[in-house]
Amino acid sequence: MALPKMVHVVDSHTEGEPTRVVLDGGPDLGGGPLAERLRRFREEYDGFRSGVICEPRGSEVVVGALLLDPEHADSTAAVIYFNDVGYLGMCGHGTIGLVTTLAHLGRIKPGAHRIETPVGTVLACLHEDGSVTVQNVPSRRYRAAVPVDVPGYGRFVGDIAWGGNWFFLIGDHSYEIKASNREQLMAVTTAIRTALREQGITGEDGGEIDHIELFAEPGDAANSSRNFVLCPGAAFDRSPCGTGTSAKMACLYADGKLKPGAIWRQESVLGTVFQGAVIEGEDEQVIPSIRGRAWITAESRLIFADDDPFAQGILF
Repeated sequence: MALPKMVHVVDSHTEGEPTRVVLDGGPDLGGGPLAERLRRFREEYDGFRSGVICEPRGSEVVVGALLLDPEHADSTAAVIYFNDVGYLGMCGHGTIGLVTTLAHLGRIKPGAHRIETPVGTVLACLHEDGSVTVQNVPSRRYRAAVPVDVPGYGRFVGDIAWGGNWFFLIGDHSYEIKASNREQLMAVTTAIRTALREQGITGEDGGEIDHIELFAEPGDAANSSRNFVLCPGAAFDRSPCGTGTSAKMACLYADGKLKPGAIWRQESVLGTVFQGAVIEGEDEQVIPSIRGRAWITAESRLIFADDDPFAQGILF
């Protein structure tokens, strides 16, 4: 596919996890429903995704956010999130990064803003102190205490939950969740994801479970829990993971362990924190919210030369 000569991006990190917002130079996906624009992006312009996110211009850790015109007049923006291997339904840290980017550019002021995503519209509130609260899409636990046998590691039991992406959440394990242990954590969570796929264990309607979350006691007693989240591909979330925190709170609510309005402080593998809460939704779902902070790290233009052999990224 033909790539633009230059792409204008703003980079940020949300509690340690990077977001790259594409402002100009992205593909023309037309208008209409965001799910249809995502389909067009995936089928016709996937080389743009990999060129922006993969090496040599990006890395497996970065999450991209293609900024688009919203379908509805009462929305501030629409966005499609993507990473080094594909596309995300929703991204909590990315939404915080997007809102912070729009504020940095002077496009929005503190207050509430509706952001359209492929899995639904979320409400993001930019606070005067620069933090952002994201009211996520309705979240729920799909199945509880699901066993999976993982070759080389044994049996794990976890919950399957939706928080904008599908998660398998495991609390009963022997692993210490800390950054220095990341190689071991990556190995076991990757093996779990592979085993889920091979054994046909999915989310509702066959939805692929592409996020694996281990959780344990927090490092700081002021917090509620500490997690390690394997993202799609071969990267882990440096932030506490917004959709993962949403899925976790949905499970807690289902177990009667988190009351509506109660604060849940989710700690990441780095020790950064999202402050979460839920309100009751319909059909045993919850409407979760997360609050965190992002910082702008760069504003730049990516260059795509016609003769660059890696214009569409290095694909390992």
